[in-house]
Amino acid sequence: MTDLRLKLASRANGRRDGELMLVSHSGDRWSPAGDQTPTLQALLDNWNQLAPPLAARREALEAEGWRSAEPFDPARCLAPLPRAFQWADASVYRNHARLMYQWRQEPIPPRYEDEPLVYQGGSDVMLGPCQPIVAVDEAHQIDLEAEIAIITTDVPMGVSVEQAASCVALVVLLNDVSLRALIGPELAKGFGFYQSKPATGFAPFAVTPAALGDAWRDGTPTLRVRTEINGTAFGSLDAGSELVFNFPSILAHLARTRSLAAGSIVGLGTISNSDPASGSACITEARVKAQLAGLPEDAWTPYLRHGDRVRIWAEDAKGQNLFGILDQEVRIAAPGRPS
Repeated sequence: MTDLRLKLASRANGRRDGELMLVSHSGDRWSPAGDQTPTLQALLDNWNQLAPPLAARREALEAEGWRSAEPFDPARCLAPLPRAFQWADASVYRNHARLMYQWRQEPIPPRYEDEPLVYQGGSDVMLGPCQPIVAVDEAHQIDLEAEIAIITTDVPMGVSVEQAASCVALVVLLNDVSLRALIGPELAKGFGFYQSKPATGFAPFAVTPAALGDAWRDGTPTLRVRTEINGTAFGSLDAGSELVFNFPSILAHLARTRSLAAGSIVGLGTISNSDPASGSACITEARVKAQLAGLPEDAWTPYLRHGDRVRIWAEDAKGQNLFGILDQEVRIAAPGRPS
């Protein structure tokens, strides 16, 4: 099933899981996936049987120019998988680990290069591309984290790295929001993250590895991920370099003692490059870099505030936008302020 070419989205229809939509290669047209696959989870639950005819139907729509399809509307999008059975996030970018453990004033874990570092996040509420980042207090230090993740088919316990590669159904782009002021106190208790990790936001499209073409190689996304804060460029990062592990290696690690259900979302962690010109995919990294450069604290990038806007998208080598745009406004839900 490695040659399936699908680009999918979930359209709001008044139900929790939305309506699964086929999306054109250009990303500007969409059409309902049909009764057999009303939601993305329904497709994932029976992927081997349902994905091939769905891919064939999408190819037919491409051939006819999507004449009967509607214009794509990002405002009507939910997250591709609005609620997931599991959301597990790794941290595989060496430069991010180096900077974040320096921020926490802790050493990098001694086996960081030997087995993936993973935590389990909240998967009951996933945000669509235009849904706001809602926080209680700006003092919690609201941060973005641009990431690439996959959505799996069923992953049996004990799979090898080679076997795990066939369990990758879809690739997605996300914003794993963090509340930095809450992370230290939570981790100091020996548990976490929980309150420090609010709902994750997703770009509109979920794309099969085959549909990414050369932007997917050996279980790794070879993409340029761009971030903006309030319309100003913040990062332009190579998602395919300076990784310790690829997706199949992470899946094999997760499945060592347990299986994963179809519809599990697994991330690589915050994208990070050592080249200073690449910028950052999270504010804390930028602040650590400024600190190391000896800049005064008032010159450091501030954490997100009410009304700030974050935009994240990913491009292939030709500059084609692959997942659509994740465009989120920050709203503070404190008393007296609208959420």
